[in-house]
Amino acid sequence: MDLSSWSSWYYGVWNPSVTTLVLYTFVVTHVTIVSVTVFLHRYAAHRSLELHPGLMHFFRFWLWMTSGMVTQHWAAIHRKHHAVCETEEDPHSPVIKGIRKVFWQGAELYREAAKDQSIMDRFGKGMPDDWLERNVYTGRSAMGVTLLAFINIFLFGPIGLTVWAVQMMWIPLFAAGVINGIGHYWGYRNFECPDAAKNIVPWGILIGGEELHNNHHTYPNSAKLSQKPWEFDIGWMWIRIFQFFGLAKPLSTGPVVERVPGREVIDKDTVWAVLNDRFRVMAHYAEEVVAPTVEQECRRVDVATRNLLKKAKALLCREDTLVDDAGRRQISRVVDVSPVLGTLYELRQRLHAIWAKRGGDSEELIAAFKQWCLDAEATGLQTLRDFVAHLKSYTMPTLNPA
Repeated sequence: MDLSSWSSWYYGVWNPSVTTLVLYTFVVTHVTIVSVTVFLHRYAAHRSLELHPGLMHFFRFWLWMTSGMVTQHWAAIHRKHHAVCETEEDPHSPVIKGIRKVFWQGAELYREAAKDQSIMDRFGKGMPDDWLERNVYTGRSAMGVTLLAFINIFLFGPIGLTVWAVQMMWIPLFAAGVINGIGHYWGYRNFECPDAAKNIVPWGILIGGEELHNNHHTYPNSAKLSQKPWEFDIGWMWIRIFQFFGLAKPLSTGPVVERVPGREVIDKDTVWAVLNDRFRVMAHYAEEVVAPTVEQECRRVDVATRNLLKKAKALLCREDTLVDDAGRRQISRVVDVSPVLGTLYELRQRLHAIWAKRGGDSEELIAAFKQWCLDAEATGLQTLRDFVAHLKSYTMPTLNPA
């Protein structure tokens, strides 16, 4: 072997420029992210879409080679996370375990949970169980990542190990650390879902749309994670592309309701539609009722009280289970200095109590909802009257006969 042949071998069969190598790394890690968000998350864990068998096999093979993750393990652990979110049973809640532990040791928490057979038995049903899954993807998960290391060395020489290392840390860092950690610690909330999930940024690109974590926890069975016009979910973009080629079929994108402006009747369809869309309804209450009233109240009080009202603005609409003792004391102070905000807070709590009755008698539910609307209108506040009109516009969609 001459020197030129040795040099060619040392740098691999490709020997790309640094820019090309970086671009290649981003492309292959993005394919891994798409495999996780579309296949493991939206398909396997939540069944929010259907996938073509050929595309599923590609995702399974790619994840075996680039992460070594087992489909059943990932889906079962994620399902348990939703079932017991922010409790001691949650496999990776930063609220319980601390943000540092989940961010830096998220992969270890995942591996620890994967050893618990009771999680697999309860939450891991309906996963792939063919010969490949049993004998290759699950039985020899380490073989996949080892194969990837050899492929990278063959393509790029020793620098291929650096590419391999980046691929190996991509999911543990971004999925286990950023989404499971920061996604329950920092960001903004469109909806007051009953856990601490937050949207990290409104543009879900780097992590496949998973950045929109509050949206996902609010509507876990939705194949589309973006909910606001300014939000972008690149995972949904890929699903739409797959759908165009007949490789995917979304099953849900959130609550299916209709709104008929000017509608005055409150009936069973009204109540069930409002219940189905209750998270958007309460977001509307926060934006169109509480927020303008806080602004009005701030204009009539002194500076110290104004600061109190501004700080408590978000607390008045926060999910009740997420309000700590200090927050409750702050709400009590707001109610004392502003009776009108106290009324809005009391009505919000009553509306939440109606949500809790959704498993009971439907006539009782309708009666409670009608009474709430009458009491809201009786306050004389225009914002509440407008909100009641908003509620009355809800109805269930008319299904077209097959």
